[in-house]
Amino acid sequence: MIHMKDVSKIYENGAVALDHVNIDIDKGEFVFIVGASGAGKSTFIKLLLREALPTEGSLTVNGRNVVAMERQEVPYLRRGLGVIFQDYRLLPEKTVFENIAFAMQVIEAPRRMMQRSVNSVLDIVGLREKYKCFPSQLSGGEQQRVAIARAIVNRPAIVIADEPTGNLDPETSWDIMDIFTRINSAGTTIVMATHDKTIVDTMQKRVIAIEDGRIVRDEQRGGYGYED
Repeated sequence: MIHMKDVSKIYENGAVALDHVNIDIDKGEFVFIVGASGAGKSTFIKLLLREALPTEGSLTVNGRNVVAMERQEVPYLRRGLGVIFQDYRLLPEKTVFENIAFAMQVIEAPRRMMQRSVNSVLDIVGLREKYKCFPSQLSGGEQQRVAIARAIVNRPAIVIADEPTGNLDPETSWDIMDIFTRINSAGTTIVMATHDKTIVDTMQKRVIAIEDGRIVRDEQRGGYGYED
């Protein structure tokens, strides 16, 4: 699903964000990306989304050569990815239903399919009764559930989550992680950057640790490995 070989990213100011990184993530894996702020996690995610390009090395995401693809191919890459951020990024003027449906409108999905798919993911995240609400009427946890529903409504092969529990209290965070676990159990690959030590230590999934742009640890059933 994700194959990164000898990837380096050096920004114009000379900062080395990633330094000869090699990673292989297979279909159906659940992987935590951990490390201190500035370690290279955000750059790693930007490369997967092709928001940035490697300075050197090769990168394949969901069967697509990210480095060699033309600009007009990028939307097709991203259609196979579901992306979730710490700050939700919902459209404030749209309802819960409309926020989720928007992801299907972008790919011009038929209206009948849209209705069925949105209702299905609303059930997955437990928000069917809130479909008419606006983001301002929801709690932070509910907004993140909407963001997750939006990310998975097109059935992506890979879900990429950047600090999805960063703004949530512990109980709500576990509710969100339960949703991710169910998504993963259905076969979706999950790649999650996080600073949440408790979640990483408890879940015992694969952990890839980045320090100063290098992979310093890659272990199955790993722990966070850093002190708070």
